[in-house]
Amino acid sequence: MNKVLIIDDDLDMCRLLDRFLTRNNFDVKFAHTGKKALEELERNRPDVILCDFRLEDTDGKDLLIQIKERTPQVPVIIITGYSDIKIAVEVIKHGAFDYITKPLFPEEILVTIKKAISHSQDPGKTEQADQPKEKGTRQGEGIEKKYKSTGKYIFIDSNEFRPILKQMDLVAPTNYSVIIYGESGSGKEAIAQEIHARSKRKNTPFVAIDCGALSKELAGSELFGHEKGSFTGALNQKLGNLEIANGGTVFLDEIANLPYDVQVSLLRVVQERKMRRLGGTKDIDLDIRIIVASNEKLWDETKRGRFREDLYHRFNEFSINVPPLRDRKHDILTFAHFFLDHTNSELDKQVKGFKPEVEDIFKTYSWPGNLRELKNVVKRSALLADNEWIDVTVLPFELVNHSKLTFETFHREPETEKKQFYYDKPVADEAPVFNLPAAEEKTGEIKHKPVEVSSHALKAVSIDAEYEMIVQALKKANYNKSKAAKLLNVDRKTLYNKMKQYNEFNEQ
Repeated sequence: MNKVLIIDDDLDMCRLLDRFLTRNNFDVKFAHTGKKALEELERNRPDVILCDFRLEDTDGKDLLIQIKERTPQVPVIIITGYSDIKIAVEVIKHGAFDYITKPLFPEEILVTIKKAISHSQDPGKTEQADQPKEKGTRQGEGIEKKYKSTGKYIFIDSNEFRPILKQMDLVAPTNYSVIIYGESGSGKEAIAQEIHARSKRKNTPFVAIDCGALSKELAGSELFGHEKGSFTGALNQKLGNLEIANGGTVFLDEIANLPYDVQVSLLRVVQERKMRRLGGTKDIDLDIRIIVASNEKLWDETKRGRFREDLYHRFNEFSINVPPLRDRKHDILTFAHFFLDHTNSELDKQVKGFKPEVEDIFKTYSWPGNLRELKNVVKRSALLADNEWIDVTVLPFELVNHSKLTFETFHREPETEKKQFYYDKPVADEAPVFNLPAAEEKTGEIKHKPVEVSSHALKAVSIDAEYEMIVQALKKANYNKSKAAKLLNVDRKTLYNKMKQYNEFNEQ
C-alpha cells in the first residue's frame, strides 16, 4: 500500500482527502505545519507528498527545498490557488513533481498521485514517454499545420512562427549566447531547451534558473555555490547551478530581475568563463553556453540603470523575439488540441475536441497568460467535460465573459499610429493623478471636462497631460497594468491610485 503524506493546515480539506485516498487504497498521514511535516518525514518516509503552498509557519517553496534536501527521491505535488500559477511554476523549478490548482477534483488528484509514484519507482518510464515525437499534420482553422512535439511544447511550422524556427536552426549549432524575448508563458524555456537539444552540447546538462525567484541574499549562492562556513547557515559546501551545468547550457530566465551586484559577478563568468564559490579562494573553469530570457527589452533596462550595459552586449550575440499567443491566432487551436491529447492520456479520457463556440472564444480571447494559460484551461475543461466535446459550460468565467472584462471596464481603442515612449524619470507618487470617468467606461472615448480659467485650471491641465501619458503607456503595454506601471516608473498600486483620484477630480 502506497503512503501519502498530506501537508495542509485546512483540517476539513485533510479529512476529505483522507476519506478519498483511503478508499483508493492509500495509507494517509497528515501534518498541519511545515515543522510537523519534517518530523513526520524523519519517522515515516512516504511514497508521495501532497503539500499546500500556503501554510501558517512557512510557504511551499521553502518547505519543498527542505524536503528535497532530506528525501530527494520522494515526489512532491504542490496544491495552489488558480491565481498562484506563476508561483507554482517556480516551485516546479525547485524540484516539485507537479502542481494541482484549487478547487480540487478527485480524478485530477488521483491521476497526479499515481503518475508521481510511477515516476519515482521507474523514472525511465515517464522520461521515455516524454521523448520528442514527430507528429504528422493536424487541421486547425482550416489550415494544415506541421509541428514537432517535445513532450510539453510543440513547434508549429506556421506563418507566425516560421521565422522563429529559422532563427533556431541558425543559432543552435553555434556557441553563441542568445537572448530570448517574450511574455510570461509564451514558451521561452522550451525554445531554449530546443536550441540546446539541437546543439553539440545536447548530451550535456541543461540547467534552468529563474532569476525572478532569487532574492538578493540567495542569488549568489544559487548561481556560484558556496564553501562551508562562508556565511551564517552555510553548514556544508554547495555547488552552484553554473558549476552543475559545466559542459552544457545554462538558461537564465527573467534575467532582468537579477540583482545588480550579482550581475557584476556574472560578467566575469561571461567574459572569462571562470567563477569562484562564495567564500572560496580557487577559480573554477567553466565551459558553458548561456541563454537568457526576458519579458523586458534589456537595452531599455540598461537605459534605466537596472541592467549592466556591458553584460547586455555580452549576451546579445543573437536574439529571438517570441510572439505572444494573441498574435498567433492560427496556432491557438493546434496548441489546444495538442494539450487536449496530453490531458486525455493523463486522465484516460476520450474527449474529441471543442465545440465551435469554444473555438471562437479561444480565437478571440487575448490570452494574457499565453500558452501556460491555454494549457491550464484545456486541462481543467477536459477534466470537467461530461461528454465527448468541450462546451462553454466548463470554461473559466474570464474566458466566457472576456468581452466584458477586457481591462476591466476600460475598452481598447484601435490604434491609428504606433508611438514609442520612454520614461526615464520616476513619476512622483504625490503628483496629481487620474482615473476613467463612468461615462468614458461605457464608450471607451477619451473626454475631459472643459477647463475654465481659474485656480482650478492649472491642476486640470496637469492632470490632463498625465492622463494622456498613462493612456499611451497602457496602450503600449497592451493594457497590462503591471507593465504600464513599469513604463511609467511607478508601482502598480500608484497607478491604481492615480486612476481613482482622476475620478475624484472629474467629479469636482
